[in-house]
Amino acid sequence: MSIATRHGLRMPPGQRPVEGFPRFGTHLHHPPPEVPVDHAIEVGGAVTVSVSMTSADLAQLPRREVRADLHCVAGWSAIDLRWEGVAFETVYREVIEPVLDRSAPVTHVAFAGLDGHRSVATLEDALAANVLIAENLDGRPLDADHGAPARLVSPSQYGFMSTKHLSRIEMRTAGRTGVPRALADRLLEEHPRARVWEEERHGSLPGRAVRPIYRLLIPPIRYLSARGRRSTPPE
Repeated sequence: MSIATRHGLRMPPGQRPVEGFPRFGTHLHHPPPEVPVDHAIEVGGAVTVSVSMTSADLAQLPRREVRADLHCVAGWSAIDLRWEGVAFETVYREVIEPVLDRSAPVTHVAFAGLDGHRSVATLEDALAANVLIAENLDGRPLDADHGAPARLVSPSQYGFMSTKHLSRIEMRTAGRTGVPRALADRLLEEHPRARVWEEERHGSLPGRAVRPIYRLLIPPIRYLSARGRRSTPPE
């Protein structure tokens, strides 16, 4: 019996559930980044004043729990994950909106992590009810492999949008700029919205067309994930 059948799942097009939750990210062959003792999430971009949010600041905001799957663009899905943290919409309304620069409307939000990964979402997608700045997974603080100390979780989008080790939030008045020039960049071009139920895997090619290509990446992802995993827990 398949995992999907056993759990009574209806999966997004082209996705297959897997046991467990593989590590994924930009630098799989490297250990997760070290987190500074004074770590804070910086808020910048189209704001009148920069803001820093520490874990203590996040703890003062209303908490939210979301049960959701996480779907990798390569085609595997980690199922029934229990995330807990602060809704991004709450952070936006309570922390960011009061300092927005009103001279031009914000349309996009960029999220950057300590590992160098960056994602750019429309403001509409970022404000969806199930988007979190998560600090806990399945009742425990996030570990280094899955984005400690805090990460974005956007269940309705492919995993590359859910930036781990969140360190900066940048409010933008435009989306991505420029056109990928190198062939490798064009082949790996990400869809600007990355919605899983619309199968928006690639920036210019249909999702169904790139499924076989992305699935070829799953074995090396697992291999690099095992090599890059931290062998001992952080102190």
